[in-house]
Amino acid sequence: MARRPGRSRDVYCGRMASEALRRKAQADAILERAAFQLADLLREAAAELRPFPPFPNALFTNAIEVDIGPLANNPDVGCIVVAEDGELYALQMGIDHESIELTGSWDPVTARKETLKKVELHPRDQVLYLYEALRLVTEELLEREAARGGA
Repeated sequence: MARRPGRSRDVYCGRMASEALRRKAQADAILERAAFQLADLLREAAAELRPFPPFPNALFTNAIEVDIGPLANNPDVGCIVVAEDGELYALQMGIDHESIELTGSWDPVTARKETLKKVELHPRDQVLYLYEALRLVTEELLEREAARGGA
């Protein structure tokens, strides 16, 4: 049986690719597990933070902005916030044109539109946002405890 030239190299490259994909899959699983655990901690911390702080300049939304700065991989996600339920959302603020048409007048309160839209993030980005959100909620809890004289 004649050996095909380069066959052992092909097998070796195939094994290397297989090993690289295994490591990548393992790293992805670690990130997903970390994101899941951080999300649990964030929900727990957010449940303790009552009343939840109002978002600056918002009329109807209680949330804390989560800004990871230059680490943000996708600038198109918008303003990411953690809400009272401990979940991450994109906060969208604008004018509710339907309410203006229905009422026939422009009232700043009824015309205000604040929407929390659930965000889907890559586990890598999710870990960054969840960690920062947990840090911010924890900071708020500690500040409140200190203000009550408990720290």
